[in-house]
Amino acid sequence: MLARALLFALTLLLAVSALPQGATAQDPTEAATLLADRITLTGSNRIEAAGAVEIFYRGNRLTASRLSYDQSTDMLRIEGPIRLVEPGQTGAVLIADQAELARDLQNGILTGARLVLAREMQLAATTIRRDAGRYTYLDNVVASSCQVCADRPTPLWEIRARRVTHDAETRQILFDSAQFRAMGVPLMYLPHLRMPDPTVERMSGFLPPRLRTTSSLGTGIKLPYFFALGSSSDLTLTPYVATSRTATIEMSFRQAFRFGALQLDGAITRDDIRDGETRGYLFAQGAFVLPRDYRLGLEARLVSDRSYLLNYGITDNDRLWSGLTLERVRADRMIWGRAGHTHTIREGEVDSTQPALATDVEWVRVYRPATIGGELTVNAQVHAHRRSSGLAFDGADLDMDPDGRDMVRASLVADWRRNWLVGAGILASAQSQLAVDAFDVSQDPLLSGSTLRTTPTLALELRWPWVRTAGQASHVIEPVAQLVWSPNDRSDVPNEDSRLVEFDEGNLFSLSRYPGADLRERGLRANLGISWTRNDAAGWSIGVTAGRVLRARDLGQVPLGSGLTGTRSDWLLATHLRTDAGLVLSNRMLLDDSLSITREELRLAFNRPRYDLAAGYIWLEANPAEGRPERTSELTFESGWRWGNGWAGVIDARYDFTAERAARAAFGLQYANECVTVDLSLSRRFTSSSSVEPETGFGLSVQLAGFGAGGADRAPRRSCAR
Repeated sequence: MLARALLFALTLLLAVSALPQGATAQDPTEAATLLADRITLTGSNRIEAAGAVEIFYRGNRLTASRLSYDQSTDMLRIEGPIRLVEPGQTGAVLIADQAELARDLQNGILTGARLVLAREMQLAATTIRRDAGRYTYLDNVVASSCQVCADRPTPLWEIRARRVTHDAETRQILFDSAQFRAMGVPLMYLPHLRMPDPTVERMSGFLPPRLRTTSSLGTGIKLPYFFALGSSSDLTLTPYVATSRTATIEMSFRQAFRFGALQLDGAITRDDIRDGETRGYLFAQGAFVLPRDYRLGLEARLVSDRSYLLNYGITDNDRLWSGLTLERVRADRMIWGRAGHTHTIREGEVDSTQPALATDVEWVRVYRPATIGGELTVNAQVHAHRRSSGLAFDGADLDMDPDGRDMVRASLVADWRRNWLVGAGILASAQSQLAVDAFDVSQDPLLSGSTLRTTPTLALELRWPWVRTAGQASHVIEPVAQLVWSPNDRSDVPNEDSRLVEFDEGNLFSLSRYPGADLRERGLRANLGISWTRNDAAGWSIGVTAGRVLRARDLGQVPLGSGLTGTRSDWLLATHLRTDAGLVLSNRMLLDDSLSITREELRLAFNRPRYDLAAGYIWLEANPAEGRPERTSELTFESGWRWGNGWAGVIDARYDFTAERAARAAFGLQYANECVTVDLSLSRRFTSSSSVEPETGFGLSVQLAGFGAGGADRAPRRSCAR
């Protein structure tokens, strides 16, 4: 077309007319381009364009139906529908019926206009005025990020204001004489309101409030305020006021460094749960990268009393560790250490009788000697702990141990293992281990003093896997026999780290089933087991493992209730099932010779795109030695549901069959769409003690999309009916 043929000349004309002072015609970034179906030149100072008008200038793109430019007034008069897309972080889009703009598109007035920010926030106004490309002024504004359709013309929420100012440099929206409405109903009037636009990721200001109601604190509200202290640090202060004369200020501080990060969380409270007392907590954690691949960790956990963390829903942890960790991990070696203090808030425990102050250091190195083959692992450990009590007898906690016993242990363990493939597909393994432990015990009338213990261990293992393919499935049967020898003699040393002994398929063929190093398994024993696995081409598999431990003599070294006592252990039976549909089932049980179940653990999980289900059941015999005077029988259930259309929910519950009551129950419901996210939670804790009572909690949070960067892009967007 003729108009397109005149493109070069018109582009040159507009480029020259739009040049700022000091620019040259050769600068390509200053060039303007005009495209249209029909262009008319009137004299030497007026251009008129009509039909599919487009202007490209400095990253701006303007489309319209008609345009006229008068060089004498230096203004563009534009008829709509008009669409102006701006470059930059805000990604602002202006839509209008008519406009009068300066030649650089940075100043002017638009009528019947809308401003769309980051494809989220829409601001409709009678007129919009642009100033210096930075400020956009809107009069008689309706602002919302909700989808508006013909069948639902009223948005879920909107802000009506006499005037709105958008600052493209600071990326803030200022409302004057603002009125907040929900579903068309006025709820709040604010003379002035400042909010970040949708492109802001970090800016000082209020965060969404949260309503929280509990049976112990009453109804309260949390109103957090975020302080952006810089590009690498921030602070959030959250006042929390509840009806039961509760006043709390919560704090969260974060600092990022080039070599790590630090976070502090805490709160100070005055309430009527402990009338007249100042309560609170302080948690600190940090992670830092040091030279030579070392990593330093820091953790501090302080609390004013036993019930504070549960009262305010901070954490269920009842032992709080504070200290430092240092580690370096490489392919064939590891160095790890930590030193700190454990503060107990568990019912019936006091810090003075617990090994609260403890230090652990461990060094591991793996060698592959060419002369003897196999793999040699050398492990050196040092452990020390101290109790603040000075008593050399059991006088406070009645746990059969001296209340003030302190101990230092140094251990050196060398472990060598080599495999051979012998005839008929049998895999043979030889393993030897030498463990040297040195103990120094104080404040124990029976075990005080220094003790040196040497424990050699020899083991021979045979595995004979059988593989068979039948149709679309493969079967693997693997019998395993392991013979282990270590001396029968026993050294009288304290047992601080090996009181809870587990027996499962993971340690069936271990040289020692003690979780720590204070005790090491002794005597001549045989670990026997067999496993069967079926893998189907359809994507599912099933497996069964059975085994037990046979001993030449009963040395009385394993606590009752572990399933490992006597010359013959309980039978271990473990099964698992995994399907391509997302079902995972695992079960582990111990059975005595009469086939009575002594331990049972069942876990079920089912993962689908629209929902997740998980359930577990555990049954344990009573065992006072492990702190269980009564049997344990508990059922847990967790689920997450995504119903579509923005709805999602979670259910979490735990039921104690021994006590014949629920221990915990929680329910959460969320609704999210392109303009709002509503979170509702309901929980009940049924357990009680001398420091806490059963409690019911209710929480509600509402977050509006379109102010600050958030999850609006991930939320489902509603569509208009056609």
